[in-house]
Amino acid sequence: MALVTRKIKRQIQSIKNTQKIAKAMELVSAAKMRKAVNAVLATRPYANLAWQVVFNLASRTNPELHPLLHQRPKIKKIGVILFSSNRGLCGVFNQQIIRKTLSYIQKESSSNATIEFITLGKKGATAVAKLNQKISADFEKPDIVSEMTEIRAVAQLAIQNYLAGQYDKVVLIYTDFISSLKQETQIKQLLPLKAEPESGLGQVGPQEKQAQTNWSYQYLFEPTPNFILKTFLPRLIEIQVYQAILESNASEHSARMVAMKNASEAASDLIADLTLTFNKARQAGITQEISEISVSKAALEE
Repeated sequence: MALVTRKIKRQIQSIKNTQKIAKAMELVSAAKMRKAVNAVLATRPYANLAWQVVFNLASRTNPELHPLLHQRPKIKKIGVILFSSNRGLCGVFNQQIIRKTLSYIQKESSSNATIEFITLGKKGATAVAKLNQKISADFEKPDIVSEMTEIRAVAQLAIQNYLAGQYDKVVLIYTDFISSLKQETQIKQLLPLKAEPESGLGQVGPQEKQAQTNWSYQYLFEPTPNFILKTFLPRLIEIQVYQAILESNASEHSARMVAMKNASEAASDLIADLTLTFNKARQAGITQEISEISVSKAALEE
């Protein structure tokens, strides 16, 4: 019986140590989440307004005048910018991204299109490699992005490959932050830029809904819409990639915070169950010892 109680005590102590780690990770993720969410909320209005202006410009401009607006007659090669996490322990965050990516691969492969990936995040890169898909570039994904210059190389690579004809279309696959308890995986066309926003395989995403409601506004562009497009479109690509990584980071830290909170609570429940089992085992041991003493005393008295 003593061996049983010692084993249970070791289990309880081991779970308590794990619970401390989970709690520490929860607190760290909560701090990172607050910072990431603040960044997302601060940049969303700018990103939405940028989309609105481009939609207005694109609807009033001949798409043939700028290569980033030109729709290729046939989509043969697709570039996918995939945002995932560098680490696990974040619930179903990466599983949802990978599931969405696999669905997109199957959809586009049915039309004989080839896909190349630009990955940000080790989990996504590993999953893409296991799916035997080509990775043209793998970028380090920072936990916190404070400047747009940190992701400029990603946007510039996508633009260069598109203009060079290596891609006929470029899409973003990332997780949109809705709340700390809800995140949605999105697929959004980045290139060529369209007057109609595309998100979630044709569904309008939450970031574009506000932009759509203001299409009726008219702008006066100086000197000409075409001149502004040449200057503004590359900048817009950077904005959208920047916003996508902010959304992804906020979603990741939220998912990890919730996962660690659930793990900590589950550890508390398990500790309570093991403590009850320990007390029962100890009580059974005490009862057995008392019984043995009573039997021994009775035997001696005889």
